Amino acid sequence: MRKINFIIIIGTLSISTLGFGQDTLTISKKDIVQKANDKNLQLQIANQAFKSAQADYRQSNALFLPSITASHTAISTTNPLMAFGSKLNQEVLTASDFNPALLNNPSATQNYATKIEVLQPLINVDGLYGRQAAKSKMEAFQLQTERTGEYLALEVNKSFMQLQLAYKAVKVLEKANATADANLKLIENYFKQGILQKTDVLSVQVRVGEIKNQLQYAKSNVQNASDYLAFLLNEDNTNKIYKPLEELDNTIAISSSNAIISGNRKDLLAMDKSSEAYAKMYQSSKMNFLPSLNAFGSYEMYDDKLFGTNAQGYLVGAQLSWKVFDGYKSIGKMEKAKAEYQKAEVENQQYKSQSQLELNKTNRQLKDAENKVNLEKLALQQSQEAYRIRSNRFTQGLEKTTDLLQAETQMFQKELKLLQAVFEYDFTQEYLQFLTK
Repeated sequence: MRKINFIIIIGTLSISTLGFGQDTLTISKKDIVQKANDKNLQLQIANQAFKSAQADYRQSNALFLPSITASHTAISTTNPLMAFGSKLNQEVLTASDFNPALLNNPSATQNYATKIEVLQPLINVDGLYGRQAAKSKMEAFQLQTERTGEYLALEVNKSFMQLQLAYKAVKVLEKANATADANLKLIENYFKQGILQKTDVLSVQVRVGEIKNQLQYAKSNVQNASDYLAFLLNEDNTNKIYKPLEELDNTIAISSSNAIISGNRKDLLAMDKSSEAYAKMYQSSKMNFLPSLNAFGSYEMYDDKLFGTNAQGYLVGAQLSWKVFDGYKSIGKMEKAKAEYQKAEVENQQYKSQSQLELNKTNRQLKDAENKVNLEKLALQQSQEAYRIRSNRFTQGLEKTTDLLQAETQMFQKELKLLQAVFEYDFTQEYLQFLTK
């Protein structure tokens, strides 16, 4: 899990003006998750991948259902064998057709054949295992799609909290800007009275410029967070900006840590189904050495006129076939399937180990984030009190301008850091819930 650095929050984005020539759209946390589920592009991709696997499984219905084809063939031939056979199929042979001269040198003969063929699989053991593999694959994609939806909810919530944090940072820096402006007026007044030197005024002016610059970065960060949320929602954010209905609180709700991974977590179940699919494919490759039994039949109609049906006949039968040796192709296919199955098993084990490792780390991060919030809250209170004392002493001429500026800077930095710590705790809590679903 990535932490958003405080410096990035206020210092690495391009400068823009918040809300200038833009429509502000108020959004709530409750509404955006459903909107993302309906429109998010990544989720649509996952759904299409599932439909592809579902189509593969439906193809395996051919293992039980007949294959039926119909055709109509028209020929004209002077080939002795074909000409004789065509008349025989049309049931129009006469004694004169056995004349050797006509048999050896027939005139052009037309034949029109309408044929309906049926192929019915009966026993194909390798196909049965292949069908089971396709079903396991489909179920794996379905579980993975559901997990993608859960991850999308996490990412949307994170994006929403980032937007809340960005707005809160703007509010803090606007307050800092107002305080800096007030201090500047006070310093300028003292300078006019001859109490302070020109360097004191310049120091405060530099500080005011720094805060205004940070404020512009913070406003730009609001636009960037809004754009990313629009991307997740698959919405056009041109000349629009989102504003969260709920503000980011500066307190946290403590929850118990040391959570454990659920056996029903969708991605872990998907990995199990994937391994199962490879196991079935391995079994299918082994069953390829067994014979298969299939039935077939056809109904045929012949005539010397287009689409004619003067003569009819049928053919039915069954075939037991066995690939005794196909040049090592089946053996190589089986060995490949075995290697892929073993690879899937190892990958499954590795993924579960990594998941447990990530959970252990996140449990510790949640406790660390809680401690950080408590420390930053205490630091903010101390810095506020220090600024209050220095401000009072400064008005009495007992503090230097640089000391006042340092106290002011520290106070607002601690407020921003507290908000950042609250964000980190809240997101770590959400991430922990995601890992244990």
